[in-house]
Amino acid sequence: MPCSSIDALRSEVESLGARRIECCLADFSSNARGRTVSRDEFLAAGGCRLSSVVFGLTITAETPPGVFGHLLPSTYQDVELRADPDTLMEQVGRTGAATVLCEPYGRLRAEITGRQIDANEISPRAALRRVVANLEQAGLRALVAPELEFYLLNRRPGGAPADLVAAQSHPGSPAREFGCEADSVERAGHFAPYFDDLFDACERTGIPVSGYAHESSYSQYEVNFQPRGPLQQADAVFRFKRLARQIAVAHGFLASFIAKPFLDQPGAGMHWHFSLQRHEDGRNAFLEPSGDDDGPHLRQFVAGLQRHAAAATALFAPYDISYDRIVHSDASPSHASWGMDDRRVAFRIPASSAANRRVENRLPGADANPYLVVAVTLGLGLVGMQRGWTAKRAAEPLPRTLAHALDSLDSDRTVRRVLGDALVDLFCAVKRGESALRNGRAEPRKEWDLVHLPEQA
Repeated sequence: MPCSSIDALRSEVESLGARRIECCLADFSSNARGRTVSRDEFLAAGGCRLSSVVFGLTITAETPPGVFGHLLPSTYQDVELRADPDTLMEQVGRTGAATVLCEPYGRLRAEITGRQIDANEISPRAALRRVVANLEQAGLRALVAPELEFYLLNRRPGGAPADLVAAQSHPGSPAREFGCEADSVERAGHFAPYFDDLFDACERTGIPVSGYAHESSYSQYEVNFQPRGPLQQADAVFRFKRLARQIAVAHGFLASFIAKPFLDQPGAGMHWHFSLQRHEDGRNAFLEPSGDDDGPHLRQFVAGLQRHAAAATALFAPYDISYDRIVHSDASPSHASWGMDDRRVAFRIPASSAANRRVENRLPGADANPYLVVAVTLGLGLVGMQRGWTAKRAAEPLPRTLAHALDSLDSDRTVRRVLGDALVDLFCAVKRGESALRNGRAEPRKEWDLVHLPEQA
């Protein structure tokens, strides 16, 4: 790490009064992985070291076939976690502790195949950073803003671990939601202490939340974010999901980002709004140079997403249970459709002023990895613009199973160029391993999902 970066880290650590630093990154399931180290160890290394085994484990910490020795070393050798100084901040709720986001580096060699990669090639955060660099080379920058839906739940007393019910605002409270109360400020008011604590934590850690409301599903809420750059916003969503779960536990209930825990209710999405600006003049790249009418880049961006939606679905819906939201669609898309200000489609062009012209990707579920979602959306949109593709009115159906989506991702050369072969190969192998383990268990699959998925605490 350059001396200037170490100096920046030292200065930030001293200003925070941190004696311990948590070094973490997001795995494919956007779980936070890493280690907590002393101040001196952190500054000496510019981060820490971590076993490469974490990149090939399933969500239940099992080793799927075809990963170790084939894609990753079976020796589980260490990699460097290099800290990004811009992401160092206090760790909410702890004295003398800080947290920082890292990316992995170091050569890895799989013994059986002899395949060699750098650990950075399998990092979701690094993949997004490379896509942003490609946008820069094309003379563009992006602003993105998510709308993130999630549930507040309890496990039913005396029931099975997977028996989920609407949360009580505090343990022992008689108030519980027995039907959907969309846009109810009264119901949301019961959870004001939770959202107050959550938004206070967001303010302290620079997460740009702008508001929340009860959504259109049972015990479901939506949080909105102010527009930011792609990497900064993906960092924010990664950190937000973790904070939402941790603070919910402190209040006596669960925050769940599972895409569809209740088949008879609408699912939980992570809708992303994307706009592009030209470096040369700062104007919206989706408009004609005059700035009055939509230009060709708007539909070309959509066309890039449409053509590769089947492959991208594996990233937008990363678990078997995620496909309940597609198969049992209720206000969520099941085809790679697009339209003007239509919330039933996958890729929506919201009604907006010329300066705010944007594309909304409504496909991702709340359980998706934000780095991979933003990377593949911007990457495919840029490909569509560069190749001059035309958006189609006839929309192809989306994959209805994780297996189908992974097959599409595995064979899609364009998505491989966007994300890199190493990341796609490892993602497919790990997710196929997770799916095989889940579908081979004796207990009901839905029960396995609601107990083992990392999208709830």
